[in-house]
Amino acid sequence: MSALLRLALASAWNRRLSLGLTLLAVMLAATLLLSVERVRQAARDGFAQSVSGSDLIVGARTSPVQLVLYSVFRLGEATNNLGWDSYQKIAADPAIAWSVPLSLGDSHRGYPVLGTTPGYFVHFHYGDRQPLRFAAGTAFAGIFDAVLGAEVAQRLGYRVGDKITLSHGDGGLPGMEHEDKPFTVTGVLAPTGTPVDRTVHVGLAAIEAIHLDWIGGAPVPGFAIGAEVVQKFDLTPKTITAFMVGLHQRGEVFRIQRRINQFADEPLLAVLPGVALDQLWQTVGVVEQALQTVSWLVLAVGLAGLMATMLAGLNERRREMAILRSLGAGPRHILFLLMLESGVISLLGCLLGLATVTLFAAFGGGLLADFGLAALPLAVDAAEMKLLGGVLVCGLLVSLLPAWRAYRLSLADGLIPRS
Repeated sequence: MSALLRLALASAWNRRLSLGLTLLAVMLAATLLLSVERVRQAARDGFAQSVSGSDLIVGARTSPVQLVLYSVFRLGEATNNLGWDSYQKIAADPAIAWSVPLSLGDSHRGYPVLGTTPGYFVHFHYGDRQPLRFAAGTAFAGIFDAVLGAEVAQRLGYRVGDKITLSHGDGGLPGMEHEDKPFTVTGVLAPTGTPVDRTVHVGLAAIEAIHLDWIGGAPVPGFAIGAEVVQKFDLTPKTITAFMVGLHQRGEVFRIQRRINQFADEPLLAVLPGVALDQLWQTVGVVEQALQTVSWLVLAVGLAGLMATMLAGLNERRREMAILRSLGAGPRHILFLLMLESGVISLLGCLLGLATVTLFAAFGGGLLADFGLAALPLAVDAAEMKLLGGVLVCGLLVSLLPAWRAYRLSLADGLIPRS
């Protein structure tokens, strides 16, 4: 058997170019399959952990998915705002440990602006209850102070002390700039891999201040209130977009949720972030399935190339097979050698693909952060082991047809020259 294996290795070395190309195809297929799995898992984890530590998210009555979209992911617009008085009444409940109001609607060069309180930087958590950290500077204190997410600062080149101006709405129309009331950057948050990175944070009073001389979403013609006199006005917000709630005891969450959903002053909706995020992921889960399908199709192409290479090589290897048979190899030995060849190529492709994905996970964090994804895990989990096992099994299966054909060849087939 050892002599047969040495001959088989020598034969593989003589065909190293074709086998090398086949190995490359299998490696690329395994790399894509594992990459899709890791990116899918990282996206799902980041998606589910965009906000943590908040027991409820409250907004005007709408669908739970829409409420999470605009309050957490800053996508879309709220169907309606909720009154400041309603927020204060709910926040005063003894079961509520803390609450953080959120006011959305303005932007800065395409990035959403969030009006909130300094408590946002204390109570907002993401991932596995990780708090927000400042890469530079501090939280806002004055009316015209701003804290930037990591992506905003990096993409636009801002640093602490720079001046910025906000735009009304998405800033797509001319004349929507609040140019007369510039803000000073007081802090830059560390990257989180969540929508926080793409947000400009200001105080609730700042949102009121920049709209003092606006009515109905447009500036009042011929009337302007300068930034130096805004403190003379009452800057208490009249409405907010949503707010987050943390409870003293999580066992009270359903009672507080029911109380908010039945709030008599105005129609409100309270959702559990985890439940709403799961519903939202199911909505976009078709993309996940499409990626997995494409990766399996690429794997099928790679394995089909492996089978085609083995079939095409049988005619060229007829004499080699006959010599092996003359040295004492039976049909079962030939079948075993061909399956071993296919299995080794599949195994090497899997290992090389795994090494490629691991190297990218170790050194490609910056590229992933640009897409809002957290770092990929370095360890191989059970799901990936199943995928690699599936690739190996498929690699052995595609060798059955070439092995069966080689099994059927007689000794004379390789020794008698074809005319």
